[in-house]
Amino acid sequence: MKQLSRLLVVGLLVLGFNNIQAQDENNPWQISIGVNAIDVYPTNDASAAYPTGTLFSEYFNVNDHWNILPSLSYVSVSKYVGDGFSIGARGSLNRISKLGDVSVDDLSHYAVDGTIKYNLRKNAKLDPFIEVGGGYTWVDEIGAGTVNGGLGLNYWFTDFIGLTVQSSYKHAFEDYGVKHFQHMAGVSIRFGGTDTDGDGIYDKDDACPEVAGLEAFNGCPDSDGDGIEDSKDSCPNQAGPAEMNGCPDSDGDGVADKDDACPNEAGLPALAGCPDADGDGVADKDDDCPSEAGPAANGGCPWPDTDGDGVLDKDDQCPDVAGTVANNGCPEVTEEVQKQLNEYARTILFDTGKASLKTESVSVFVDIIKILNEYPNAKFTVEGHTDSVGSEKLNQQLSEKRANSVRDFLIKEGIAADRLTAVGYGESRPIASNNTRAGRTQNRRVEINLVK
Repeated sequence: MKQLSRLLVVGLLVLGFNNIQAQDENNPWQISIGVNAIDVYPTNDASAAYPTGTLFSEYFNVNDHWNILPSLSYVSVSKYVGDGFSIGARGSLNRISKLGDVSVDDLSHYAVDGTIKYNLRKNAKLDPFIEVGGGYTWVDEIGAGTVNGGLGLNYWFTDFIGLTVQSSYKHAFEDYGVKHFQHMAGVSIRFGGTDTDGDGIYDKDDACPEVAGLEAFNGCPDSDGDGIEDSKDSCPNQAGPAEMNGCPDSDGDGVADKDDACPNEAGLPALAGCPDADGDGVADKDDDCPSEAGPAANGGCPWPDTDGDGVLDKDDQCPDVAGTVANNGCPEVTEEVQKQLNEYARTILFDTGKASLKTESVSVFVDIIKILNEYPNAKFTVEGHTDSVGSEKLNQQLSEKRANSVRDFLIKEGIAADRLTAVGYGESRPIASNNTRAGRTQNRRVEINLVK
C-alpha cells in the first residue's frame, strides 16, 4: 500500500508538469506545489482512539498539534471550467507523530483527493476560493474515504506565479478513519492560454491574434510606433500625428505628405498642399505668373489688354485696335466716318446700263477698304440705287446686281463675307429729282451703310 500511494503522488506530479498550462479564462490550468500540515486535535472527534479537542480548539497551535514533513509534500492540478469553477486532483504525503495530544510512532500519511473549487473573485491579484471534494486517505496503511471542505487564498505576484494557502477539513466515514484538518502552503503556476503571435496577449483577448501587437491596442500592431494602431493608421509604416491619421506632414501645412503635391513646401489644403504666392487660386507650380495674380484659364497670369482700350484681349473683338467697351473693344463708326464712306461709295462708276465696275473706280475702293479695315467688327450693307429712266423692274434688277458687284469686289479684296450684305432698292429711294440730268446722276449711286 505504501508503494502504491507513493506511485499515486509521483503520478500526480508528472501529470501536473506535463500539463502546465493556466487557470482563468485565459489560463485554464493551475498547478500548486508545497508543504502540508496534518492536525487531528481540533476535529471534535469523540470516537477517536486518542483524545482530541473540541471543534476548532487550538486551531493555530502549530507546535503541539501540527504534523509537518519538511519537504515538498503535496501537488495539485486543476482546470478552470467557467463561471469561477475549477475541477482538479491533489496528492499529498506526510508523517504523523502527533495524534492530538498523544505522541505516536511516525505513521505514514498518503492522500489522493478530487476537488471542486470556486474562485470568489475573477482575474484578481488577491484571489480567495472555496473548495469541496472527496478522496481517500491512508494512515499507516489503513485507508478510508473522506469528504472534504475548505477555504483558501491565492496571491498572484504575476499573471502566472502566485502563493497559495488553504485549510481543509477532511471527514472520514469509516470508524477506523482519522478525521483531520489539512493545511497547505505552496507556489502556484497558472498557464495554458494560447498566444499564437507571442505578443503576451492571449488569442481570446487579442484583436489581431496572428500579428504581434501591443496590449494598449488589444494585441494589434503599431508598426511605425506613432501611437496609432495599424488598422486605424492611414500610413502604418510612417510615423505621423493623430490629427493626420498617423501620416507625416513634413511641411506642417495640415496636408499629409501622401496627399501633398508639394510635401516640402507649406501650402494650402485647397491646392493639395501647394503654395500660392499671388493668391490667385493657382498653385505656384502651375502658375505661369506666380508673383502676379491671374485667372486659372490664363495659366495664373492676368489677361492682357494689347490695345489698351480697357477691354481685355479675351473679350476684345479687336484686340489690336483700340475701341470702346460698348463695342466689345472695337472702334465705333462715327457719323463723320459713315459720311466719308458714302462719299467714296458714290464715286464708284459702272459701265452704262450694266453692273460691271469701271477701272477708274479701283482707286476709290482703296479708300473704302481702308475704312472698313479700321472697324473689323462692324457690319455694313451695300445698297444699290438707280434713277427712274426705264422700267421699274429693270431698275430693281440693275440695282441689286450693282450692289452685289461691289460686295463681291470687297470680299475679293479681303473683307470678310459675313460683314457685308447687298440689297437693291431700284428707283424707290431717290435723293434728288429725276427730272433733271444732275438729279438723275445723283440718284444712280451705291451706298455703304453701317448695320446698327
